[in-house]
Amino acid sequence: MEMSKWQRVRGMSVALLVGFLGVNCNLMAQTHVVSPAELQKEAVAVTQAHQRNVEAVTQFLSSPRAKKALRSAHLDPKQVTTAVASLSDEELAQLASRAGKAQADFAAGDLSDHDLMLILVGIAVLVLIIVAVRG
Repeated sequence: MEMSKWQRVRGMSVALLVGFLGVNCNLMAQTHVVSPAELQKEAVAVTQAHQRNVEAVTQFLSSPRAKKALRSAHLDPKQVTTAVASLSDEELAQLASRAGKAQADFAAGDLSDHDLMLILVGIAVLVLIIVAVRG
């Protein structure tokens, strides 16, 4: 028995519709919805990491040794410390890592006072340059 033209069109339409719905359902199943609680949790984590990095760099630059080094390089310690807060998350993370390594190396005796002072001044100048370029 031969199918009429309309039966073939109807059969192809149903096949296309089923195929489309199958693809559409598959796409919906693959869509990941992030809950507001998860978004807030991530935002809090980013904010806390930013704050920890600000504190690490600020602490490094606020020690008496750092202030002395900055003044000897004719840099205002307060200006440098204030500028730290305006750095991006990535810049802060890098500087906090470098500051932590310098402090650990100094505590372990791997750096002299002079080396530490050069690192301090270098970080301070870097902070001021980044802020000046953006401003």
